[in-house]
Amino acid sequence: MQLSRRQFMKVTGSTLAGSSLALMGFSPATALAEVRQYKLAATTVTRQTCTYCSVGCGILMYSLGDGAKNAKASVIHVEGDPDHPVNRGTLCPKGASLLDIVNSPNRLLYPEYRAPGSNEWKRMSWGEALDRIAKLMKADRDANFIETTADGKRVNRWTSTGMLAASASSNEAGYITHKVARSWGLLPFDNQARV
Repeated sequence: MQLSRRQFMKVTGSTLAGSSLALMGFSPATALAEVRQYKLAATTVTRQTCTYCSVGCGILMYSLGDGAKNAKASVIHVEGDPDHPVNRGTLCPKGASLLDIVNSPNRLLYPEYRAPGSNEWKRMSWGEALDRIAKLMKADRDANFIETTADGKRVNRWTSTGMLAASASSNEAGYITHKVARSWGLLPFDNQARV
């Protein structure tokens, strides 16, 4: 398209005048429309560790809620943590689908117990579940604890129960878990990260 000098001056002059009027507030309402806000601007970011495998990738979970006492924040976005040394912001397909798992209606939110011979699960509180686990572990340890070997050496072993620790915990949490398991006398002890 060819413009004469006169047409060029008209176009640039009207554009300059229009933009000047817009800066002074004489523009139509659509020109003053606010830029759409970034969808994660009002969210709270929580650093977590992916729960799928023994890699232990870091994730960022973005939750939206007003922080009121009885209001529950909901997770609206999950992405890889770029500052995490393991995955540096990347996620596998399973890790990338964590948002679907968090918001799934089939997600188990409380402990359940199925009695021997029963075909139905019964809901129980966290306190009841932890008490039951502790009682069963204590009963098994009392029944199967080995203090000494046949030749009289003190060994303090508990070999009838084992422990498999999660790999998604930090080195410090792994160290404490190892110390607790060994203080009970557990010998069968492993960490998923080694697998």
